[in-house]
Amino acid sequence: MGNRLSKIYTRTGDDGSTGLGDGSRVRKDAARVEAYGTVDETNAYVGVLRATLAQDHPAQDMLTHIQHDLFDVGGELCIPGYELVTHGYIERLEQAIDAINDELPALKDFILPGGSMAASQAHVARTVCRRAERRTLTLSEQEAINPLAIQYLNRLSDYFFVLARQLAREDGGKEVLWRQREPRPQ
Repeated sequence: MGNRLSKIYTRTGDDGSTGLGDGSRVRKDAARVEAYGTVDETNAYVGVLRATLAQDHPAQDMLTHIQHDLFDVGGELCIPGYELVTHGYIERLEQAIDAINDELPALKDFILPGGSMAASQAHVARTVCRRAERRTLTLSEQEAINPLAIQYLNRLSDYFFVLARQLAREDGGKEVLWRQREPRPQ
């Protein structure tokens, strides 16, 4: 897939266009570029999350796997008609979610993002992943894409949510429950 970059700047994008994986050029604000760019942003936040965890933390392997998956999702979105994501990607996430969730107390209320630094980073990854999902959905309304990419991003944000809950508990943090405020008098 693609050529290795030997020179970082090419000046070909100075006009506001970028090259897709199939060689075609599009505007840098095209829906396709927004989708794979936000997937890339998600991947960067996963890197930040990994950096906050100890090297031997049990989530490190899964997060590394996710980073590879996100490169595949981004590659799919960068090359029209190209498909890499399979049901196996989603099933792996579901198994990880179930394993974490089985150890957590039932959640009956909304929680506020936070709890610890690592949990907060997982919440940021979750919200950026949700944006990647929205951008990919927008693209899917304009062009044909693999629907499993959208499913993967949806499930990935769920993974980040349960991981955040787990990390908050591990780090001694507390989940702060959202409390509905009384309506203000008008």
